[in-house]
Amino acid sequence: MAKTGITNLPSSKAVKRILIAQPRPESEKSPYFDLGKKHNVELVFTPFIKLEAITAKEFRKQKIDINNYTAVVFTSRNAIDHFFRLCDEMKLSVSQDTKYFCITEAVALYLQKFTLYRKRKVFYGADGTNRSLFDVINKHKENERFMYVCSENQQDNEIITWFKANKCDFSLAFMYRTISNDIKSVFDKKSYDIICLFTPSGVQSLFDNFPKFKQNGTVIGVFGNNTLKAAETAGLELQIKAPIPQVPSMITALDKYLSEKKSKSKK
Repeated sequence: MAKTGITNLPSSKAVKRILIAQPRPESEKSPYFDLGKKHNVELVFTPFIKLEAITAKEFRKQKIDINNYTAVVFTSRNAIDHFFRLCDEMKLSVSQDTKYFCITEAVALYLQKFTLYRKRKVFYGADGTNRSLFDVINKHKENERFMYVCSENQQDNEIITWFKANKCDFSLAFMYRTISNDIKSVFDKKSYDIICLFTPSGVQSLFDNFPKFKQNGTVIGVFGNNTLKAAETAGLELQIKAPIPQVPSMITALDKYLSEKKSKSKK
């Protein structure tokens, strides 16, 4: 990835509308809305995917005993939701000594919804990248048995590869699956200067809905290495990329892109 997270600032055309492939933030204090006001752009939020729960009956077929693991790895709040949902369904009580390793501080803080945060051992990466997560896990890998909670059809292969390369004791725990949403109506009578994608399944959804999708100058932003790889494999040209050093989030990447584009147009 480019160090700035931004490449090839295209055309002098002003950005007016950005499509964010995620649900609308619940809080009006979201940094996304500050971004929209700062750059005078319209933000349209539409989840490209939806999650389907794997039932307790289905999960038991994986022959995973949750209480046999001393550490749980979460890369999203969705993973946390489904982990505790399944624990409830199976009437399991998670050990007070269980350690939680989260991709970001925001994901780690989400644990407060389900457990007394201060009584748990919670760790998270410094900048939202897999590398920073690995740095934290590396300090504990000798003494823990890890369970990586993920989607049945969307795992982070970089995490799996790292676990194997570092001879960690780990298992994948599939607790939900990802399905493409019908997003065709979002594009009716509207065009977007930027489309931001956050998962490989989001990329797949775009092409499930529009098999002949052509970029035609639309700027594509991606979050995460797996999303980047999926987008490039699909033939998309990428101008906005995160997370990387100094660009830890999509919001930061968009702000940087829009600011640099504005600065360039003034020259």
